[in-house]
Amino acid sequence: MANSLDNLKKLTTIVADTGDFDSMKKFLPQDSTTNPSLIFAASQLPQYQHLVNDAVQYGKAHGQTEEEKTSIALDKLAVNFGLEILKIVPGRVSTEVDARLSFDTEANIKKARELIALYKEAGIGPERVLIKIASTWEGIQAAKELEKEGIHCNLTLLFSLAQAIACAEANVTLISPFVGRITDFYKQRDGKTYAPHEDPGVLSVKTIFNYYKHFGYKTVVMGASFRTKEQVLELAGCDFLTVSPQLLGEIAQSNVEVEQKLDAKKTVAVPKQNIDEKTFRWLMNEDEMATVKTAEGIRRFAVDLKKLEDEIRKKIIA
Repeated sequence: MANSLDNLKKLTTIVADTGDFDSMKKFLPQDSTTNPSLIFAASQLPQYQHLVNDAVQYGKAHGQTEEEKTSIALDKLAVNFGLEILKIVPGRVSTEVDARLSFDTEANIKKARELIALYKEAGIGPERVLIKIASTWEGIQAAKELEKEGIHCNLTLLFSLAQAIACAEANVTLISPFVGRITDFYKQRDGKTYAPHEDPGVLSVKTIFNYYKHFGYKTVVMGASFRTKEQVLELAGCDFLTVSPQLLGEIAQSNVEVEQKLDAKKTVAVPKQNIDEKTFRWLMNEDEMATVKTAEGIRRFAVDLKKLEDEIRKKIIA
């Protein structure tokens, strides 16, 4: 008998949100995403030390200064995890640009090209990689240029329709609206819990999905950052959903009926919005949740990247 995960996969492409290879082999997702927090956690485990050591040796061989060696080793480590993931998933892996570059368009472009070059060196073409960039105005403009070069992007830390529209207008391949973190904000602010159908994070993704499908945008909507299996199932029918191994396990153990909640053929008419830089910044300014959560997400990823960087630097010096 098919379980809820099997049935969900009939409606939505499932992506694993993890750096753990064993989980990917267990749940057989189409794609996988990683971020600095996941890679930092995985890099502490003994079974992945060979990937860390290889990255350190690569950094030592290709960098001149300690800073250069560390930077190159960090990129190589992210790509090493990506390469292992691509041995398991049939689709694409998302590899994240340094969150500290979130407000620098040119630096995002440069780093994305460097990551793609490392994949190419290992025999992997750009069609199997998504470069993850924060959904700041600068990040979206970087993605716009990268997409023109054939480098496909996943715009992460996305919390608002304004961010989503700007991404679609930039012809970004995929966006990752963060369901759980949106809900976290409103639960903390208002002291309220939500049923799945009224969950603010879920409703945000439904709004973006409806807007994209109504106006025929090709950008893929991938719900992310889930807190409960109920949030995931409430978005059945979304293009993609990226889900942690824990929640994938809970859904696989469930036999509840999975109903299609989102349907590209059933959209509601909404007004078209034109998002230039001034409008984008104003709408973000007016959206307390999106402003707070985007900034907080960038800081959190930067903190975990700094931890990883410090570990790599110690090994470089040693």
